[in-house]
Amino acid sequence: MATTNTYTNAKAILRGNTTIYTAPSSGTSIIKSIRVSNEDTGNDQSVSITVTDSSSVEYTLETSRTIQKGTSEELLNSYAFSTSPIILKSSEILKAKSTGNNLHIIVSILEMT
Repeated sequence: MATTNTYTNAKAILRGNTTIYTAPSSGTSIIKSIRVSNEDTGNDQSVSITVTDSSSVEYTLETSRTIQKGTSEELLNSYAFSTSPIILKSSEILKAKSTGNNLHIIVSILEMT
């Protein structure tokens, strides 16, 4: 059986705890990019990112990352010119929690089913 690769984006405006993306039950997803923008020009905001596995165990990917007012930040940058992808197995869930409600998140994903 052939594997199908589909590129997609998950997008949300963060307000407290938010489910961003759930991997397909019959595949694997590679998260290539997590970009967070702070639309608030007066206040810094923070975001935490977690992955919940199929046993409902939550793993922290990012804890209270400050996104400065009026800026955007790529969360998966480990070096100036590379990113570290995150692999989600079947039905794993990417979630975000914000301190305010002016953060926008876009996650770039390759789904392999």
